[in-house]
Amino acid sequence: MKTNFNRRSVIKGILASSAALSIPLELSAFGFIKEKTTTIPMLKGNINHSVSRWCFDSLDLETLCVEAKKMGITGIDLVGPEAWPTLKKYNLVSTMCNGAELNLVDGFNDTQFHEKLIQRYSEMIPRVAEAGYKNLICFSGNRRGKSDDEGWTNCVIGLQKLIPLAEKYKVTLVMELLNSKIDHKDYQCNHTAWGVELVKRINSPNFKLLYDIYHMQIDEGDVIRTIKDNIQYIAHFHTAGVPGRNEIDDTQELNYPAIMRAIAGTGFKGFVGQEFVPKNPNKLASLQQAITICDI
Repeated sequence: MKTNFNRRSVIKGILASSAALSIPLELSAFGFIKEKTTTIPMLKGNINHSVSRWCFDSLDLETLCVEAKKMGITGIDLVGPEAWPTLKKYNLVSTMCNGAELNLVDGFNDTQFHEKLIQRYSEMIPRVAEAGYKNLICFSGNRRGKSDDEGWTNCVIGLQKLIPLAEKYKVTLVMELLNSKIDHKDYQCNHTAWGVELVKRINSPNFKLLYDIYHMQIDEGDVIRTIKDNIQYIAHFHTAGVPGRNEIDDTQELNYPAIMRAIAGTGFKGFVGQEFVPKNPNKLASLQQAITICDI
């Protein structure tokens, strides 16, 4: 009984989402969803939508681009130069470029990584600008026993060597806020206050934060107030359901329509990127539903 109820609930949710997106779907004799045709939905224009590539890596990039375009998504997050020609083919933007970072744990808060990081970012910043893109991700790295002050100081030392280049090419270096409770143990830039203090110390419009709503709900909560109070320091947003990092529907605890209204109410003009890991076998249906939820 529970299994049948859950299946009916999922199908009902997908159908409701598809109707809102003007995407006709039909049920097979066995209750599975079959996609028939898709059309570009009329989105409201209050949120600029993007999607993280890695969450849909079971799809080839061309397929993701084609389907994202149909949904009204205009950008793909976390792709590097090798993917940019494909995005351009479909008139999509690389909304959060990557490829200069070493990894998530070895970052700017540790001087032993500065030489390699500065070399890689110095090469990548002009490439991002030449491609016509604006944002390039970076990471604090793991704390490894460092105090807050030591982490801030080291990040400033490394990043200040790149800021003149970023300003010259009009590229924003964007440090992601990640939770250190569940997913990224020991990561240092794990609270908005820590990231905001670093932005203030860097003191450049070309260094800001990626506010990951999922991560910050886990480590600090108070999402809407924090966003409103710190929007000037934020360049980009990511979504996912809490707990679990899955769909952002009513199976999780965050009220995403309210969060989106708060973001739009600040006048934010950047992108909100879907970065959830779909549980639904029909991953694109989950993505369509997420866009509907966030298109306030």
